[in-house]
Amino acid sequence: MARQIAILGSTGSIGTQALEVVSAHRDLFEAYALTANNNAELLIEQAHKYMPDTVVIANEKKYPEVKEALEDLPVKVWAGADAIAQVVTAGPIDMVLTAMVGYSGLRPTIEALKAHKAIALANKETLVVAGELITKLAKENQAPIIPVDSEHSAIFQCLNGEWHNPVEKILLTASGGPFFRKTKEELTTVTKEQALKHPNWNMGAKVTIDSASLMNKGFEMIEAKWLFDIKPEQIEIIIHPQSIIHSMVQFEDGAIMAQLGLPDMKLPISYAFSYPERLKSPSERLDFSSLRSFTFEKPDTEKFRNLTFAFEAVRKGGNMPCVLNAANEVAVAAFLQKRTGFLQMSDIIEQTIDRASFIASPVYDDYVRTDTEARRIAEELINRNKIIK
Repeated sequence: MARQIAILGSTGSIGTQALEVVSAHRDLFEAYALTANNNAELLIEQAHKYMPDTVVIANEKKYPEVKEALEDLPVKVWAGADAIAQVVTAGPIDMVLTAMVGYSGLRPTIEALKAHKAIALANKETLVVAGELITKLAKENQAPIIPVDSEHSAIFQCLNGEWHNPVEKILLTASGGPFFRKTKEELTTVTKEQALKHPNWNMGAKVTIDSASLMNKGFEMIEAKWLFDIKPEQIEIIIHPQSIIHSMVQFEDGAIMAQLGLPDMKLPISYAFSYPERLKSPSERLDFSSLRSFTFEKPDTEKFRNLTFAFEAVRKGGNMPCVLNAANEVAVAAFLQKRTGFLQMSDIIEQTIDRASFIASPVYDDYVRTDTEARRIAEELINRNKIIK
């Protein structure tokens, strides 16, 4: 029987590519549930094409539009955050792809784990915010978490068959984003439009801005810590502008294993869906004869301070990574709305971390309160500053 998959965030970049994988392997996968935040039009189109059991639109104001458009189909239509958290527990579901953006992915991931569902994790913020809670639930419920981020999928693939060998270091690669070569002075005037032009990857707006500020790499470091049970000191971030080596693992004997490929998210999505098998793909193959060179550099943490904040937050532990994530989400939203500047995002994050309450051993309700508090602080900081034109 085909594997039943719930795709949370089906209208986003990862979600749409996941449905391409489903289309290419209809005998192996079916979309049991699809959820979207605001894009009702595309969700309706996907429902007609893939005929899922259930669709959920998070924005309840869009419910009548979706319900009316699908009334002639045998598709259940739900709305709201509670419905997303509920749909992932449905009995037929074999795997939940969490591709929602930001903090919103935490609650449905928790509910899916409690229901013993395998997780294909594309929402790194879930482990950033509550890594200890999530990994504990995964173990208690024997629910595997298979990473979908290209870097973590690469690490996962390098470790396959090597789990018994201690890891000395993980080399987490980063493209550097569109501004890696710019000076700090030049970064004071970069625009939203410039920041959204990633040189290698096609991603959603929030993730693309995180990539430009290197916060994405800080989040991925925290995600790697929890996924692979290693210390932050064992994770080295290196800039690899070509985005061909997706990450590497160094073992205690000095050997380094790497996973290579063209920038194509359908590969890690397919691997997560089919693990431990690999599926045939028509995607373009890597031609080594056409590659002139691979280059590697250290990130500049004076220009890109978010990396430093991420390491500091995970070392302090407790609810600090949750504060980091909330402050970043508010800062990125403000930048996309042209309410703050590119470098000011780091100022907002730093000051929010300094002012937020610290909780050493948080439970779920503490994460909820922390997220609310940090967002309030960040918004207050933004509102005090002059709007960036």
